[in-house]
Amino acid sequence: MIIVSPSVLSANFLDLRADIEKLNKSKAQWLHYDVMDGNFVPNMSFGPQILKQINQITDKFIDVHIMVSNPKAFVDYFAGCKVDLLTFHIEATKDIEEASELIDYIHSKSIKASVSVKPKTDVKVLEPLLHKLDMVLVMSVEPGFGGQKFNPEVLEKCDWLYQYKCQHNLNYHIQIDGGINGETGKQAVMHHCDSLVAGSFCFNNPNGFDSGVETLLALENA
Repeated sequence: MIIVSPSVLSANFLDLRADIEKLNKSKAQWLHYDVMDGNFVPNMSFGPQILKQINQITDKFIDVHIMVSNPKAFVDYFAGCKVDLLTFHIEATKDIEEASELIDYIHSKSIKASVSVKPKTDVKVLEPLLHKLDMVLVMSVEPGFGGQKFNPEVLEKCDWLYQYKCQHNLNYHIQIDGGINGETGKQAVMHHCDSLVAGSFCFNNPNGFDSGVETLLALENA
């Protein structure tokens, strides 16, 4: 099953309630919430207060992606919010042991744990962690920079993650984020991604929010 996770980073924050209501009424299963600290990535975005307000008006699965230099602290910041899944960057940890401990810490908060890799990071570095992960997020653009084109070279990582999952009987989702639309989403699904993050393709779709969501959901049968 394909999971569509529209990114509220592309929503209209002058009328956020209306955009969240569009998401609520759609067939999108998740809501993607990007957190940037201005350090790990050059831009800054949302904190827990906005998410708490969003929690009040949606029952969607909350998919939080923290692009931050001190991920453990941010786990604590968001512990008081409804967070179903939290993704941190492997590049923000000093070694695999620290990453493993952070996964355990996230799970101790009754939150599903996910790790992300940047386009230039070798996904095989995650091999010691995959048995305890609920998802892996493959970035198809550099995090924190808008307007980038989808990088098809990262699809090899998705293939490797799928093969490893099958070989070891694991159950993690493979998510992709960055430049996802009908065409690039199809490529991602062909390479075994089952969770698609889409911002502009949903919230700024000229044919409407539902059109973007339904186009991506239909890729399961493409």
